[in-house]
Amino acid sequence: MISLENTKIHASFSSKGGELQSLRSKETNLEYLWSGNPDYWGKFSPILFPIVGGLKDNTYYYKDKAFTLPRHGLAREREFKVSQISETEILFTLEQDEESLKVYPFEFRLGLRYTLSGDMLSCAYEVTNTGDQALWFSIGGHPAFAVPLREGLKYGDYYLQFNKDHQLISNKIKQDLIDDETETIALTDGKLQLKHELFYEDALVFKRLQSDSIFLKSDADPHGLEFQFKGFPFFGIWSAKDADFVCLEPWCGIADGSHHQQKLEEKEGIMSLNPKEEWTRQWQVTCF
Repeated sequence: MISLENTKIHASFSSKGGELQSLRSKETNLEYLWSGNPDYWGKFSPILFPIVGGLKDNTYYYKDKAFTLPRHGLAREREFKVSQISETEILFTLEQDEESLKVYPFEFRLGLRYTLSGDMLSCAYEVTNTGDQALWFSIGGHPAFAVPLREGLKYGDYYLQFNKDHQLISNKIKQDLIDDETETIALTDGKLQLKHELFYEDALVFKRLQSDSIFLKSDADPHGLEFQFKGFPFFGIWSAKDADFVCLEPWCGIADGSHHQQKLEEKEGIMSLNPKEEWTRQWQVTCF
């Protein structure tokens, strides 16, 4: 485990997947991240790259050749290199190798830059096309936050507060693919009360979310967090069945649609970079 800290918060990471695995307040000793209990879901905050969600038949086609990738891609299971580190910032990097080229035929450098500032942790995704052809990719976050944040409270004591939405329109997931069928979820003053049943049929997936900030709060607890995510066109909210966490997932990309023809360049939300171009997005979580 690799750690960063300032006077307010302490964060720990694993080089496998460049994954954030702990985010703790030094003032209250509250742990804001999910515990990673493998009985429910053994991850904490994986990176989704070079796809988000599932592929139809786990397969895509590029230049008339078939390639296979598992749900959410390959990066979360790979060993990242620590390229830079200070007391309050760390940069993990991953590049293509012989194994990745068999399933994803592109040269790239993926950077995960974590920075602490006061009560805030930021996670920046930095993608560079190091090859001589267009780089096609999607990328997303999957951080899981503990609910409840302290003993004596229940999952249903907490809610998500959206800064711009008055209702949510979620696309159904069927067999790991995005369906055209949608569900409208009413909000009360921008609030979505958490309950385990929300996620019994998989994640809530939003293609038209207006908000770029979501608070996790409880009327019975003064502590919570704000999650900010400007520049991400898709968003997911998920929890494993009856588990004590909620994932807030900003995405540049989305799972294949039920009727997708599986060509990588035509995948919904796919992005491309010209040779030597760089691209970046970031999300931030502020603890209180």
